[in-house]
Amino acid sequence: MLNREFPDHTPLIVNILIFEEHIQTRKWTIVKNSEEDKNFITEAIKSIKRINTDHIKSKKNLEQIVQDFACNMEKIWFKHSKIVNITRHSKSWWNKECQRGLEKYRSSRCLED
Repeated sequence: MLNREFPDHTPLIVNILIFEEHIQTRKWTIVKNSEEDKNFITEAIKSIKRINTDHIKSKKNLEQIVQDFACNMEKIWFKHSKIVNITRHSKSWWNKECQRGLEKYRSSRCLED
């Protein structure tokens, strides 16, 4: 028989407050078809052409060549890329021409700019 005065469980009520929060994301990027993009590709191709495969006699030699190549590519990437903050207000179409136009307007305060 169940004892109605003392229930066998205790109800719990938990309130979890969820706030809208935007977490900014940062990433390194190169704008497609930009001067930086062209320079990155040019340097990457040169780095590939400089790889000397004549002395690959062991797995260890191959691993060293691959590691050196990866380091070179990383240096080239960071040389030509820039860090951008991605927010919900970021515009994928915004480019350097847009930035120059905005800077021109800000310095002149002229609506034509």
